[in-house]
Amino acid sequence: MPAGVSPLLQDKATQLRIDAIEATSQAGSGHPTSCASAAEIMSALFFSVMRYDPRNPADPRNDVFILSKGHAAPILYAAWAEAGLFPRAELLKLRTFGSKLEGHPTPRLPFVPVATGSLGQGLAAGQGMALAAKLDRSARRIYVLMGDGETAEGSVWEAAHTAAHYRLDNLCATVDINRLGQSDATMEGHDIDAYRRRFEAFGWNAIAVDGHDLDALLAAYRLAGETRDRPTVVLARTIKGKGIAGQEDKPGFHGRALDPDEERKVVAELRRELPGNGDSWQPNLPSGAAPVTPKPTAAPDPPWSPQSKPEATRKAFGDALAALGKANPSIVVLDGDVKNSTYTEEFQQAAPERFFEMYIAEQNMIGAAMGFAAAGKIPFASTFACFLTRAYDFLRMAAISGSNIKLVGTHAGVSIGEDGPSQMGLEDLAMTTAQPNYTVLYPSDAVSAWRATELAAAHKGPVYIRTSRPKTPVIYEPGERFEIGKAKVLRRGDRALVIAGGVTLFEALKAADQLKNICVVDLFSVQPIDRETLAQCAQACGGRVLTVEDHYAHGGIGDAVSEALNVKVHRLAVRAIPRSGKPEELLDGFGISARAILTAIERLNA
Repeated sequence: MPAGVSPLLQDKATQLRIDAIEATSQAGSGHPTSCASAAEIMSALFFSVMRYDPRNPADPRNDVFILSKGHAAPILYAAWAEAGLFPRAELLKLRTFGSKLEGHPTPRLPFVPVATGSLGQGLAAGQGMALAAKLDRSARRIYVLMGDGETAEGSVWEAAHTAAHYRLDNLCATVDINRLGQSDATMEGHDIDAYRRRFEAFGWNAIAVDGHDLDALLAAYRLAGETRDRPTVVLARTIKGKGIAGQEDKPGFHGRALDPDEERKVVAELRRELPGNGDSWQPNLPSGAAPVTPKPTAAPDPPWSPQSKPEATRKAFGDALAALGKANPSIVVLDGDVKNSTYTEEFQQAAPERFFEMYIAEQNMIGAAMGFAAAGKIPFASTFACFLTRAYDFLRMAAISGSNIKLVGTHAGVSIGEDGPSQMGLEDLAMTTAQPNYTVLYPSDAVSAWRATELAAAHKGPVYIRTSRPKTPVIYEPGERFEIGKAKVLRRGDRALVIAGGVTLFEALKAADQLKNICVVDLFSVQPIDRETLAQCAQACGGRVLTVEDHYAHGGIGDAVSEALNVKVHRLAVRAIPRSGKPEELLDGFGISARAILTAIERLNA
């Protein structure tokens, strides 16, 4: 280590403490004690260990830093200001409307790869970025700073497990073990050995250090860089509120900014610790060429037509994904141990190096997908629609990130049949449409499922595709084009407008065959919705509008259509907890079959 590095880094750490305190005090809110415990960790990483261009935080050659303990955002912002990315005065705009320096970090800032603040997510995202770097044969390293309290989250251990499985020696986590959570002490307190045993049991290289000893931190990060075939975690024992007189290692100060008198006294004391080593820091710039991804080629048209045998949309999705994977080298696929049901195994056969089995750990699968997206990949993550509920907070944070993830839920609705209610995705549309920037597509046949997969890959931003288990007739020609935000009018009429998607579209078509003069719309794009087409059809039918869906009543097609039209919408949906049975029995028993549609139309015209 060059002479004078530690004194310079200690000055940097002290300055970061001062900046975090001043910013939170100016804002009147924030988490200065959580920032203070991490000051030496941040100083070591940003001003000695990491290779990055401080003027170009989006350089793909840069090492990556993810602040999983997102409430310590002020010290992250302070580090980038100290590195010269923006003036220190900007820090005093923390948490103000219009400032990108928000209470918890979001990718509105170019140095934030994923939004954090919901604890337990950063390690999964870091894993995805580390896997992407391996895929690109990039020398960049991924650093994740976690709080000790968030290690109570199961998602942390899901990520720890698969990171070790994939031997991610380019991933280095740091746990800021400052002993105190928000309302109480953490479970393990300062028992560093307990953390060490736990991470080692998951296959990690665990290094315990005094988190305020810069020499020890630098030695740990140097060892992490030399470790091969497994990830490293630096277990840093720290003092919460370090350097804040009267608050060090004391409960009750989490999330409380210093008042003006406290701030002046503490900052004055900290400034006396600055010996004036001067700003001799020079950035450790990345080297080598940025990875180059070949441009995609055109994928073929779908191989089905109305003359084809019925096919399940989940199978058509798998076929499309394999074809797109061959054409677009940016696509990666993550699976939750259901690849033979979601048919992502077809992509695995086509591009095995870009297929990642994440096992039965849906939170980690979505978190890793967010990491892949942050690294410039186009990740498709799929599982049964019902199991996405386990990862809903990750879906929510992906929306906040504006992440370019593509989620596919299969086995939607009661139409899966005998497996019963635990396997039936009946709330997935509600979950995804609740996020205002999710695109939600609901294909009904094989051709539209293929096109939905194409559209998802090309669209920038989070996308959810809902697919079904049963085989359904092919109703579209292979050259049929689909658009995000557009529906398809399959039958014209003025007796009633029936809007459906997936398996219930075919129930609507059966009803139309029995009772002529019905307008039937395939609501391919649930969000954004085709207001213009729906309004025209509703007007032609005198405002008699019926939705039918294999989904619970709240948050599905009915709600989407009702919000789009200024008319009363009559809704057929699953309104009770379902049970096992044959698909046709369940559709009829829960009131979403052709028979139920005919009865509803008779009432509308009574």
